[in-house]
Amino acid sequence: VRNILEGILSQPRNPLREKERDNIIDELVDEFAGLGPIEKLMMDPDVTEVMINGTHNVYVEKFGKKHLTGIKFDSDQQLMYVIQKILSPTRRRVDESVPYTDICLPDGSRVNIIIPPLALDGPTITIRKFLKKIISAEDLINLGTLDKRMADFLIACIKGKVNIIFAGATGSGKTTTVGVLSSYIGNDERTITIEDTAELHLAQDHVVRLETKPANIEGKGEITIRDLFRNTLRMRPQRIILGEIRGAEALDMLQAMCSGHSGALSVIHADTPQDVMYRLETMILMSGVPITLEAIHRQIVSSLHLVIQQDQLADGVRKITRITQINGLKNGWANLEDIFYYDIEHVDESGKVQGRFKATGVMPVFYQIFGKRGVVLSKEIFNKD
Repeated sequence: VRNILEGILSQPRNPLREKERDNIIDELVDEFAGLGPIEKLMMDPDVTEVMINGTHNVYVEKFGKKHLTGIKFDSDQQLMYVIQKILSPTRRRVDESVPYTDICLPDGSRVNIIIPPLALDGPTITIRKFLKKIISAEDLINLGTLDKRMADFLIACIKGKVNIIFAGATGSGKTTTVGVLSSYIGNDERTITIEDTAELHLAQDHVVRLETKPANIEGKGEITIRDLFRNTLRMRPQRIILGEIRGAEALDMLQAMCSGHSGALSVIHADTPQDVMYRLETMILMSGVPITLEAIHRQIVSSLHLVIQQDQLADGVRKITRITQINGLKNGWANLEDIFYYDIEHVDESGKVQGRFKATGVMPVFYQIFGKRGVVLSKEIFNKD
């Protein structure tokens, strides 16, 4: 495409200056072979998120901060053309009958699309880019997401098949952390991932990836996370990774965890470990199973070991702010104890959050699991700061 355009625009009668010609060629190549005006944003390694609010407002997130760019689309038609290019390799669609959808690009980036009449200001696209540079615990340490002690502990938890829930708000980095830590699962273990939109790309050989299916145009044929989870239990999994808990599958997951399916990882939207408990309560009660709150908390205590809380701080940096264990029942409620936490000391004049990771001195109640599974972890890393 570039060669053809250069041939056309390089003819002697063409009055364009060299810079103008190059700009036109770049724009047309992006339009034909890429994602139009946002192609350069997708190629920029510093851009972590692209947010298109109609034709004239394109925002990006760089280094944890959001900025309005000067990029504009010529019309809704051009923007819809980009949407169709994004959707063409997938089984998803957007139209008047299905005006919104979630998909994953081939590189692992997540895309949400919503169009009029639901989006009043025009077609809206939100792209959370997959960061290829974050692939190991060392990368997370270098980014300041956690420290060496926490990384060693969490890697030991993965190898020791501890059941973990990753909690945090949208955009706090939960999925990235799950992807990094899941790389420490043994290569010989049969791992099954269940997601609404397939985002996790595991490095292991023996991985089965499952994705939910939306209803067809007649409103039939929907396959939910709960449906997939129940089927997964018949697939002889050694590890189950649940993309996000949103509803009645919470009860199925907890029952599976305490019936021998150890080493499960899952994600939930919550602001604190205590909120995780409240959300699990609500979702289990929504399942329609007649069960008391005390029975729910007994189920949580017998199945779940650890909650990893991740947050995006005021300066845009993402950190694991709490690693909290569930230590039995206290007055009929799950008893939460922090093992590590991030202590915010102050915010400096430039707006950067200053603080440090600390250990509370609490020893994990499941520490003996590490020895049973041949995982070596020094007790000294839990010494109180």
